[in-house]
Amino acid sequence: MQAIIEILGIVLPIIIAGLIVVFVIKRLDQKTKQGALPKKKSKGAQTLLDSLIPLGMLVGCILGLLISTISPISLGFAFSLGASFGLLGGYFAYERYGKREEM
Repeated sequence: MQAIIEILGIVLPIIIAGLIVVFVIKRLDQKTKQGALPKKKSKGAQTLLDSLIPLGMLVGCILGLLISTISPISLGFAFSLGASFGLLGGYFAYERYGKREEM
């Protein structure tokens, strides 16, 4: 029983991160094929829009690091899930900011 729990602790973050990455890549690929990627008029706004996904991953990594120091969760587990959930959050921020009008 202990071996199964250890194996799940190793494999589960890989499966979750893989599913999130495949979801985000498929959605972005679908939007690229439709020509529906959001564009901003100013260069600064476009740079921010293009940086939201990597920034989300960076914030997710930092949160994973903080969670692993506070709780008994291993660093690898928290770091990988933090990065993948950050990727997902960055994608949703990209979608939301892309639809917002410039002022």
